[in-house]
Amino acid sequence: MSSWRDWHRPLVCLSAVTAVLAVVSTAGLVLDDRVLVGSPIWLKPWKFSVSFTAYCMTLAWMLSLLPRGRRAVWWAGTVVAVASAVEMAVITGQVIRGRRSHFNQETAFDAMLFNVMGMTIVVLWGATVVIAVALWRSGTADRAGTWAIRLGTVLALAGAGLGFLMTLPVPGQVRPDDTVSGAHSVGVVDGGPSMPLTGWATTGGDLRVPHFVGMHALQLLPLLLVLLAALAPRLPRLRDPRVRLRLVLTASGAYAAVLALLTWQALRGQPLIHPDGATLGAAALILVGAAAGTAAALRPNRPAPEAAGNDKELVA
Repeated sequence: MSSWRDWHRPLVCLSAVTAVLAVVSTAGLVLDDRVLVGSPIWLKPWKFSVSFTAYCMTLAWMLSLLPRGRRAVWWAGTVVAVASAVEMAVITGQVIRGRRSHFNQETAFDAMLFNVMGMTIVVLWGATVVIAVALWRSGTADRAGTWAIRLGTVLALAGAGLGFLMTLPVPGQVRPDDTVSGAHSVGVVDGGPSMPLTGWATTGGDLRVPHFVGMHALQLLPLLLVLLAALAPRLPRLRDPRVRLRLVLTASGAYAAVLALLTWQALRGQPLIHPDGATLGAAALILVGAAAGTAAALRPNRPAPEAAGNDKELVA
């Protein structure tokens, strides 16, 4: 287990900054009554700062698990930190100006800022790919931990990549005028009725749902492993590393299926909280598959043939 002193310092510093910004944004939500695109104006920097804090701290820890001396990977982590800082600076700056940050083409300056954000996200995604490849090629003593990290990074990259759909002319995407170059929602205009806290649309599809769920596989799959390890003293079956590995693989498969389902639901212009029969049927299949996979993963391992033969000799 690595020491926190070995964590990637630029990512840790960026996480500290975004954590402070989350507090500032919380104060903004309380003290600033301005509304932008149907939501409190400080809601976006609050959501992004919380997300970046979790994302960058997780990457900082994961990089500490790699062998020392990998300069390319260290620089990739630094690129993620810098790109994240630029993204947060633009979002916060636009809030201070009272203007939207994403998809804004109203003026040449607004369009330039959005293009900068687009470039930083591409750079951030590419740097994360470099980190993911390094993590995939390296392993830890615990195979379950290795696969939780590997699959968590792959799903996070998939979730981050879904963000690019918001800037493309997705069928059903509604743009109010030429001053907007993309949309979060499908089937409705951004800024309509939405869920509290998340701001996700309640009358149409919302691509932010799979985007969010996918990106945070980076934290949730390793946290699952931490939970399994914590339960192991009370549940003897979980002490077997092979059982923990099978449970991680089952959870990862179910997570990927949920991510695909949420993407399909959003692209059909369907709100998260109003699923139709097809969505519910697919969700039921995922639930059954996950339950069956969990039951199979928890089955005791068969003893090796030699061990079984020795047991028979002892009985005789």
